[in-house]
Amino acid sequence: MKIYVISGLGADYKVLERLVFPEQHQVIAIDWIVPVRDEKFANYVKRMAEKVDDSEPFYLLGYSFGGIMVQEINRLKPAVKTVILGSIKSDKEKSRLIKIGQYTRIPQFLPVGLFNIKTLETYAVFRKFFDPKNPKINQYFRFTDPYYLKWSVQRIAEWKFEQKDNVIQIMGDRDIVFPFKNSKPDYIIKGGTHLFPATKHKEVSQLLKKIFI
Repeated sequence: MKIYVISGLGADYKVLERLVFPEQHQVIAIDWIVPVRDEKFANYVKRMAEKVDDSEPFYLLGYSFGGIMVQEINRLKPAVKTVILGSIKSDKEKSRLIKIGQYTRIPQFLPVGLFNIKTLETYAVFRKFFDPKNPKINQYFRFTDPYYLKWSVQRIAEWKFEQKDNVIQIMGDRDIVFPFKNSKPDYIIKGGTHLFPATKHKEVSQLLKKIFI
């Protein structure tokens, strides 16, 4: 069976490349695309979903913002199972910081030029958010189009969703982007920061072997 995989905001498949999937399945990475100017989220989801062949059963897996995306794709093209890593399964699980962005709409009014990796790297909070002890953190963030980054942050802040039954949630207990205390995850990775798919890949791989049977 095919497993369609979407990585996190601004990240390519590299953050997930150390994960080991059951060998009987075919893993297909779906790359992010740049949204057209003022594109609605629903239309963007449809374009991303075009890469999923639903003529046969399949699985979905998403990390961080990719977890939100695969849940939206799951609405259009239902998967046998949808697995989210370091992500939330409903808008009720948003962190306080994200909720502030939702209610104040601050991301909408920030200049596009602020949303680039070089700018973010100057802020200690950027490194702290993901993994303060990981010296290779910047290598995971390759998709750096400023408009895409700003658009994505806005979509995360505005996202509203009701949990679906076929969603399996895996979270790290030290993740401050999406704190696990706001959720009831199916599995918790001990000592896992937001980058746990890379730093705790052995533990995650063992779980994936149980889930993707």
